[in-house]
Amino acid sequence: MKPISLQHSVRLAGTFAAATVLGSLLWAQTPEKPVRGEPIKPGGGVRGEPIKAAGAGVGAGAAFTPATASAPASLGEYQAVGFDKLAGFTYQVPEYAGTNKPALPDTNQIPAAVKAYNGQTVALKGFMLPLKVEQGKVTEMLLMRDQSMCCFGSVPKINEFVTVKMVGGGTKAVMDQAVTLYGKLRVGEFMENGYLLGIYQLDGEKAAGPGL
Repeated sequence: MKPISLQHSVRLAGTFAAATVLGSLLWAQTPEKPVRGEPIKPGGGVRGEPIKAAGAGVGAGAAFTPATASAPASLGEYQAVGFDKLAGFTYQVPEYAGTNKPALPDTNQIPAAVKAYNGQTVALKGFMLPLKVEQGKVTEMLLMRDQSMCCFGSVPKINEFVTVKMVGGGTKAVMDQAVTLYGKLRVGEFMENGYLLGIYQLDGEKAAGPGL
């Protein structure tokens, strides 16, 4: 068999390309054949009952209600306290425009009944938002009233979370389920570089709950 020359190869390639283009044009101009028979008609109505969303009050456009932690039961030396009390008042945080440092907060906004928890060993139930993990253990976290910040990124009110630092070691991370933290509660504004960071801090000693 004789080898194909370069000129012959070019001619063959050109012929193939021309045939491809011609075939495409002929295909585009071919009249469509009429559709035989009748179009499929939808069935006569929907059979059965529509699927209902689980849970009462859940439906189209229904607002999501995050789970809220209830107050835990007292345990020995630990006094039970819940967010129903810690978040049961309005705290006005100074506005921040992003140019200068905000004004100092009014430190007389925390009710006396809540201030009475300062320095007490308490049991507080809430939802974890880990801030610092060391060797697989959560050593710093926010303990929050509900799941809104954990799941949807909404900012809680300043009296709806507690800044927790575990003492003597961390704890396992538990997400989407309420846990109980035990330790010494500190009530009062705490600042950093002129900014208000929170009004509740907990020296966490231990944690209890699902998976712990």
